[in-house]
Amino acid sequence: MVKEILSTVNMAEEAIGGLAAGIVGTVLGYPLDLLKTRFQTGAISGGYFGAFSHIVRTEGIRSIYKGIAPPLISLSIVNTVSFTSYSYFRDQLGGQNGWDGRNALAGMMGAPLFVIITTPENLLKSQMQMDNTRKTGPRFQGSFHCTRTLVKEHGPSVLYTGHVVNTIRESAFVACYFFIYEGLRETLLQNMGNAKMAVPIAGGLAGASGWLLSFPLDYLRAVVQGRDLADPKRRGRGSFRLFSHLMATKGILSLYSGVGPTIARAFLVSASRFSAYEGALWLVRGGRDRTHEEFAIE
Repeated sequence: MVKEILSTVNMAEEAIGGLAAGIVGTVLGYPLDLLKTRFQTGAISGGYFGAFSHIVRTEGIRSIYKGIAPPLISLSIVNTVSFTSYSYFRDQLGGQNGWDGRNALAGMMGAPLFVIITTPENLLKSQMQMDNTRKTGPRFQGSFHCTRTLVKEHGPSVLYTGHVVNTIRESAFVACYFFIYEGLRETLLQNMGNAKMAVPIAGGLAGASGWLLSFPLDYLRAVVQGRDLADPKRRGRGSFRLFSHLMATKGILSLYSGVGPTIARAFLVSASRFSAYEGALWLVRGGRDRTHEEFAIE
């Protein structure tokens, strides 16, 4: 009975850490995510700083956070689920600190849970980020108006456009994400002995590695979800047909369009997410690797 109560407390604490990670990472990384989507869909080209300046100059400073409501809500939930499920499955699998392949598996096992949330969130975010680039002008007044409009025009199933490629992408990302983080975190702690530096560095490099691995899949997701859904021809082309078409016409390098701001965003966001996560756990129980019971005894 005591063990069950402590387990529930620990899961609640993991959820607090995940929630903190979701809020901080989303707010810091959203402007760079906007750049990523625009490059992936071919709406902008050229240098990253010039493109960002052009967006701010022509669309206004508020445009860099257009469509942030769905990801702010959903990613707060997703990170809560992701970090909590990872902690649970890692414990069940007996994953250890350091370079342990069971950590990758534990991360991957939670993906089917949170893609139920991330697929609609990514769709709405991509539609909003591309809204200002339409030749006919912006269609949506806000994220919730976008949701109502798309559901009214295409039915509720439209919210899961690109679900398959997004599930594969998320699974690949989180497997790499947690595996790299645990390995680098332990390596850096042993060599630096300073969690204040080890956590953000390991987190940042884990995020950058995860995005580098999964970026071609995210490119496909962005094109599928960011295109004009009112065009039946474009909407009818699935992810794998699109992949074959891009490989035949543009080559593998086309799938890395916009990778620069993505890697920069990934490092910033993941460093802040893991710092927020471990910081929250330090506040509630004195550190990630300690149980609530151990902290209470002190």
